[in-house]
Amino acid sequence: MITSDLAQLHAIVVHKVGSKSIEEGIRFSKSALSINENISKLLITYFFSSFKSEEYFNLYHDSDIKLNEVYSYVSDIFDDPDKLYDHSVHLAKHLYENSAHPKIKSGEFYVAYFNDCIVDGEQVNAIGLFKSESKETYLKVMPADDNYEIESDTGININKLDKGCLIFNTEKDNGYLVAVVDKLSKGAEAQYWFDHFLHVRQREDTYFQTQTAIKLCKEFVTEKMPEQFQLDKADQAELLNKSAGFFKENESFDFEEFSNEVMQEPQIIESFKNHRVEFEDSHQLKFEDAFDISAPAVKKTSQVFKSVIKLDKNFHIYVHGNRDNIRKGHDQETGMDYYQLFFEEEN
Repeated sequence: MITSDLAQLHAIVVHKVGSKSIEEGIRFSKSALSINENISKLLITYFFSSFKSEEYFNLYHDSDIKLNEVYSYVSDIFDDPDKLYDHSVHLAKHLYENSAHPKIKSGEFYVAYFNDCIVDGEQVNAIGLFKSESKETYLKVMPADDNYEIESDTGININKLDKGCLIFNTEKDNGYLVAVVDKLSKGAEAQYWFDHFLHVRQREDTYFQTQTAIKLCKEFVTEKMPEQFQLDKADQAELLNKSAGFFKENESFDFEEFSNEVMQEPQIIESFKNHRVEFEDSHQLKFEDAFDISAPAVKKTSQVFKSVIKLDKNFHIYVHGNRDNIRKGHDQETGMDYYQLFFEEEN
């Protein structure tokens, strides 16, 4: 969890970074901003309010972390905060070079240095990289003699951070502890902030392990099991419900315990173990045998276990309870399949 109660804005620089696809270029500021205490508090609110997830990342590079441009610049700033302005120019150029997608908009690019941030209970300094791309129209109502005047203007909504990154001065050898948000971009253009500019990958912590385990289970139940076993949608729904219950009711995950409790049948357990090996190979990761379950990760990915049977375009059956209360059959007269649902009370 990230908290900004004690955070102080030590310094901030703003540049205007355009879209490279239409050669808008960069408008550099001449120095760091001079701001008063009230504006400083507003900026801290603006920059920190969107970082609510406990999903963290690390800066990385395929061959050498020091070749990651953002890592190199922020490391130098952490060593000497007086270099903030000089490296903000380098970071703006690096962002511009990675802003070639035609859907990328121009915007203000902020490089800020914060003291005394709290992340997961640890008090550390941090460097923030933010970009505001969207503007909103707002009204200014002002008294004028015995009446009022209304004017309109455009500005930035401090409750909506478009793109942001907080790099905390901890775990340097692993690429620092990093939090990232991108509220606007989707699809290919979203890659420029996460992948091309920052070049981050998810931190392999309990959140990551929980998220990976959920993905592994869902993929096995919905994709692999129907290929190997006689499994209809209702059976899949039952297994998804059991899996969801395990993650919600337990504080820790153990692969053997989960396999025995949820998969149960020896043949299915063996197939699940084989799928784990394939999953690790295809995703190039190591899945831990045991780890603490992250409740925030379970909450965020709860939709993965959503047990829905979709029947043509007419009906959706949401399965939450006893598998024995739903039966599948085939009607000879109409040549159509059907489900029987048994219940005691209609709400």
